[in-house]
Amino acid sequence: MSAYLVLLRHGQSVYNKKNLFTGLIDVPLSSQGIKEALKAKKILKNYVFNYVFSSALKRAIDTADIVFPNSPIIKHKALNERNYGELSGKNKNEVKAKYGEKQFLYWRRSYLGAPPLGESLKNTYERVIPYFTNEILPLLKTGNNILVVAHGNSLRALIKLIEDISDEDICKLEIPTASAVIYEYVQEKNLFNKIRPTA
Repeated sequence: MSAYLVLLRHGQSVYNKKNLFTGLIDVPLSSQGIKEALKAKKILKNYVFNYVFSSALKRAIDTADIVFPNSPIIKHKALNERNYGELSGKNKNEVKAKYGEKQFLYWRRSYLGAPPLGESLKNTYERVIPYFTNEILPLLKTGNNILVVAHGNSLRALIKLIEDISDEDICKLEIPTASAVIYEYVQEKNLFNKIRPTA
């Protein structure tokens, strides 16, 4: 028995457009983000989902609504973006100029780097993975196709687990807005096979 797990980052938000750290700030999609979500809908048109999961943040919920309309969405804060703490709402270029590129990348891309009063990717992993293991994986194991619409870092945490990416290599992973990562879950082998989506 096999099932599909699709991980989809939300479309561009108004803060993405302005190059601002967003984190837990609950901002809507930009007009470009709505277009990106519609494009993702076309890419995923041949998939039928039994369950749709989303973070509790508007930009993810709205993306899920566009991609798979009229479907109940299971929303949970465990799938929320990481908390960027004192960096939230600040311009990324200005933060880089103030603190230097090394510190900027440590906060933004590394596994252990946490901005002041914020979360590291490790902290995000520690809340995302138990939710995935307890709520989503059992549904995959019984043959249900699952769509998860979330954020760059909460999805990086999931992909780290699924693809067994090291703490060092996870810094290289970036997920563009409205980009889908698709896996076939093979129950007999407890194995995730990555599939390249086609338009």
